[in-house]
Amino acid sequence: MSGNIELLSTTLAAAKAEGRAALIAYLPAGFPTVDGGIEAVKAVVAGGADVVEVGLPHSDPVLDGPVIQTADDIALRGGVRIADVMRTVREAYEATGVPILVMTYWNPIDRYGVERFTAELAEAGGAGCILPDLPVQESALWREHADKHGLATVFVVAPSSQDARLAAITAAGSGFVYAASLMGVTGTRASVGAQAQELVGRTRATTDLPVCVGLGVSNAEQAAEVAGFADGVIVGSAFVKAILDAPDGTAGLDAVRSLAGELAEGVRKR
Repeated sequence: MSGNIELLSTTLAAAKAEGRAALIAYLPAGFPTVDGGIEAVKAVVAGGADVVEVGLPHSDPVLDGPVIQTADDIALRGGVRIADVMRTVREAYEATGVPILVMTYWNPIDRYGVERFTAELAEAGGAGCILPDLPVQESALWREHADKHGLATVFVVAPSSQDARLAAITAAGSGFVYAASLMGVTGTRASVGAQAQELVGRTRATTDLPVCVGLGVSNAEQAAEVAGFADGVIVGSAFVKAILDAPDGTAGLDAVRSLAGELAEGVRKR
């Protein structure tokens, strides 16, 4: 079975044709439970998310701030495994029909086996992977198997990335480019910052791939600001925090559905 890279591409193109940015939501698998995580993905899509990133919880998430670290810890203590991540992708995709990517650090894939991981992700209906710590120059094996199975390879660029480095990263990637809005870890912030707009401009000069911005967006106003210059707005910590702050599971689902609705309105205001 082939993965859903084409669905990802057509989804992002459809948002662009509507004159807006896509809303991309991030949620960790296994948080607050495996079943609860699947329901959370369904809830953000019901609220208006166009694409979902399912996080593979990791014990040393170097890109992630304290909110997502807390969620990862809850998932890991609950015994989440890669099989649960694949189940989350499968059931979320079957229920929603939207592109589902996995965001993961390289070590779990390396230990699991690249061929096994890509084959299972494609079979589950996944659209690809976001790989924040895989250097492009060491990515040939991954890209070979991802291409074979119809999966996108999404690399992360940062404000510190020099133009030549940007060109190398975007030439190797597919699906879209993840532009980190600032130097640092994930988390909600009062301002997304001008660095993001400059980075999007420099990245677009190297590629025709959509450029989607993450790190720091937490409300409709910020989503509208980023949607003014990016092809997609990525929101993670704000969704995770909504679940962490909720008194129970039902309230958590209501909270992420409502937040997704507000952010979906934001990306349409741009």
